[in-house]
Amino acid sequence: MHAVIYHNPQCATSRNTLALIRHAGVEPEVIEYLQHPPNRERLIELIAAAGLSVRDAIRQTGTPYLPLGLDDPQLSDADLLEAMLRTPVLINRPFVQTALGVRLCRPSERVLDILPPVSAPFAKEDGEAVIDENGRRIR
Repeated sequence: MHAVIYHNPQCATSRNTLALIRHAGVEPEVIEYLQHPPNRERLIELIAAAGLSVRDAIRQTGTPYLPLGLDDPQLSDADLLEAMLRTPVLINRPFVQTALGVRLCRPSERVLDILPPVSAPFAKEDGEAVIDENGRRIR
């Protein structure tokens, strides 16, 4: 299975998502989106395929969201997209695409919706169990 992850190695959620993809036996194409952001068309595709609004796909925490005035409800999707393209840290992460769909993987275990089944246990880097010893997702 081919998979693409828009990844930030400094983000624990992104690292856990990448680890889950690999745990499922898939070696993804890893795009460090802060260095290589998607273009406008690709960003629109990812957001739409994930079933999100543009506002849902913008990251607020740890970004210049508020200083840039992006909380203004009058801003259009085009305005928000332009801000995300100018300042890629505003793109929420990680987006993952496989043949089974696209997800914004927050929390990281959302990636399991678009991966082949796994049969071995998995825990996040903080120790939180995600998959039990029988390969079942822990909710």
